[in-house]
Amino acid sequence: MLLCLSAPSAVAHTLLNDTFLRALLRQPTDYTPIWLMRQAGRYLPEYNATRARAGSFLGLAKNPDYATEVTLQPLERYPLDAAILFSDILTIPDAMGLGLNFVQGEGPRFERTVRTEADVARLAVPDIDVTLRYVTDAVSQIRRALTDAEGRQKIPLIGFSGSPWTLACYMVEGGGSDDHRTVKSMAYARPDLMHRILDVNAQSVIAYLNAQIDAGAQAVMIFDTWGGALADGAYQRFSLDYIRKVVAGLKREHDGARVPVITFTKGGGLWLDEIASIGVDAVGLDWTVNLGAARAKVGDRVALQGNIDPSVLFAPPAAIRSEARAVLDSFGNFPGHVFNLGHGISQFTPPEHVAELVDEVHTHSRAIRQKGNA
Repeated sequence: MLLCLSAPSAVAHTLLNDTFLRALLRQPTDYTPIWLMRQAGRYLPEYNATRARAGSFLGLAKNPDYATEVTLQPLERYPLDAAILFSDILTIPDAMGLGLNFVQGEGPRFERTVRTEADVARLAVPDIDVTLRYVTDAVSQIRRALTDAEGRQKIPLIGFSGSPWTLACYMVEGGGSDDHRTVKSMAYARPDLMHRILDVNAQSVIAYLNAQIDAGAQAVMIFDTWGGALADGAYQRFSLDYIRKVVAGLKREHDGARVPVITFTKGGGLWLDEIASIGVDAVGLDWTVNLGAARAKVGDRVALQGNIDPSVLFAPPAAIRSEARAVLDSFGNFPGHVFNLGHGISQFTPPEHVAELVDEVHTHSRAIRQKGNA
């Protein structure tokens, strides 16, 4: 059915399936929508084939044609309710001139770190239209690919960025870290330098996400992957406060439709109530959080996204379906739930197991609605 909602807070009228956006806005839906963090990735053989043609991960991510191709691949396999831009959370520091590389078996590495006063003084918000044009071009191209000849779009498109703190972790450490010793030491010893980094990062994330919205992203997500590495108190000062600044600076309407904002702090269950108070539309939860208790705590202030353990997808199909039902039953027959993993999908996940999960989420959530409305 072609949707023709005209109120400013309503979803875009060209969407054939707006279930994901309705759930983020805590509106009633016929079933619980589902998408998966890293749904376009190494667990899919077609993704690996495209990456091989691109020559490298960055060759893939920085080419709008390839980025569009891999964004669409999981949608051809599964009836997911949202597409997410294929990119990386480290595009902003790369655009700042830090020199991003992906080392086989080691993950992301930067040629230059940000550790001294001089390093920090050189930081500046990148020119998004120049340095990150490949991302906004990909957003526009994906939107076109999701839209048929009659102007009807299949499902919504999600844009994203890393949080200011998570970006800072990679910028200071130079790559991934087990203990975040260098970045946390800076935060405690030289909070003035850390706040300067975070302020530049926040301004950059605002500009970057707004550019994605202008290019066609219909919802945006802030990935605070390393917020949970901080102590209580430090989390609020160095992570949450800057996510709040980002949220306050984002465009919340575009083309007459509300643009929902999701934030996800891995390990952030302790601060759920505070996260729900920063102005976002939805809070992502990892698998350590009881979903029903979380819903009772936040009420109707925000939608919740999550939160099945990604490792469940290594279990037999019957167990996958059982665990999916448990998550849905925990949330209950209430509006405002987007089903997702509690973190990104593993590269070793059998693709056919994802099909079992998607089918069970759609089937069981419809049954919950029908029973609750009987």
